[in-house]
Amino acid sequence: MTTTGLWRPTRRRLTDTLLAALVPVAVCGVALGGLTGWAGAGKAGSPARITVSNGRVFLPFSDGVQTAAFFDIVNRGGADDRLVEVTSSGADGEIDLSRHRMAGTTAAYRESVGSATVRAGGDLSMSPQGLDVPLRPRARWQAGDLVSFTLRFEHSGEVKARAVVVRPGGRAA
Repeated sequence: MTTTGLWRPTRRRLTDTLLAALVPVAVCGVALGGLTGWAGAGKAGSPARITVSNGRVFLPFSDGVQTAAFFDIVNRGGADDRLVEVTSSGADGEIDLSRHRMAGTTAAYRESVGSATVRAGGDLSMSPQGLDVPLRPRARWQAGDLVSFTLRFEHSGEVKARAVVVRPGGRAA
């Protein structure tokens, strides 16, 4: 009877088997430690927490002229969220989001965007040079008037905000 076909535990085979099993166990331990730290920091399962402030809308220079509104949005939560819609009873027609893009060194154009991401722990500050909310006023506004808006987010739902009417270049107090 020959023993060439039988498996025999040798020191080398046992060492190789132990090392092969040790790598996945070590990786799982590192992953578990990382997840424990993430959960301990309060980030695991933490939803987006959106606040909207510093709302301002530019005073149109004549009746029926399109203007723009701007907001500062902060997400203090542990998950990203997206601004998907803005509405206002003070505006005529549909309101969309737009971003200004440069076309060369002396020209710019407006590009409609469907949504804007607000990163977890981050902020989004709208400006005339970036993201804004173009709209047509329903009534004649004066500097200092307050205009109500509803900003709808993908996960956080609706957030009510007010914007003060300011002359271009002005900021809300």
